[in-house]
Amino acid sequence: MALQDYLPRQFNIAPPVVKNLLIINILFFVASIAYAKIAHQDLNDLLGLYFPGSERFEPFQLVTSMFSHGGLAHLAFNMFALWMFGAQLEKIWGSKRFLIYFLLTGLGASLLHTGVSAYEAQQMWAQIPVELDEKVLQFLNSRGELMIDVALHDTVRKLELIYNVPVVGASGAIYGLLMGFGMLFPNVELMLLFFPVPIKAKYFIPLLMVGELYLGINQFSWDNIAHFAHLGGALFGFIIIRYWSRGNNRFL
Repeated sequence: MALQDYLPRQFNIAPPVVKNLLIINILFFVASIAYAKIAHQDLNDLLGLYFPGSERFEPFQLVTSMFSHGGLAHLAFNMFALWMFGAQLEKIWGSKRFLIYFLLTGLGASLLHTGVSAYEAQQMWAQIPVELDEKVLQFLNSRGELMIDVALHDTVRKLELIYNVPVVGASGAIYGLLMGFGMLFPNVELMLLFFPVPIKAKYFIPLLMVGELYLGINQFSWDNIAHFAHLGGALFGFIIIRYWSRGNNRFL
């Protein structure tokens, strides 16, 4: 069967899991708008994934964060990628396997992001005198005033970002879909808005991952994207597909 047999021919045609994921994500976004107007609060503060060391962390955020988005552009980009790549994978794998893959890559994204954040937090706590630990932790959880040595301000500011900024979006799972697509269709040429010529998936996906790793390591001040979540989704996707390729269907 040719690749074009898997391609969605119209935007309103999608296999069941992709269609329902699109609906769920859109409903979450609409609910966040309504909640902000009614309760004057950001629903992402409840549903986004917080660092486990934060008092705002809840286990259910590992799942709900996958369906929450930071804005219309964020939602639109992820949903377009979900439809474009997810519809093809669901038609090949079937609905059950696709849903398992989507959820596991999303969870993998959260786990790698949290693991990297824990490592970074540990490095920062090591720079803070032990006698200030309780005072700084109270500040991180209450966001009150903190009178400390100016030299520690940058360290505490970075800790505050880890503790108080939730991660939202389906991007981790989307990167899992990109990895899946690249492994199944390595020679398919992709036309990208930010790339002037068509590029085969087997070249684009590694380049994308290298770019994510570079940005994740450097942590530029203008960059608020959770790059290690993207890498986590792709990594778990790679592992799952390699596992399945050996005939292992234990978690289907």
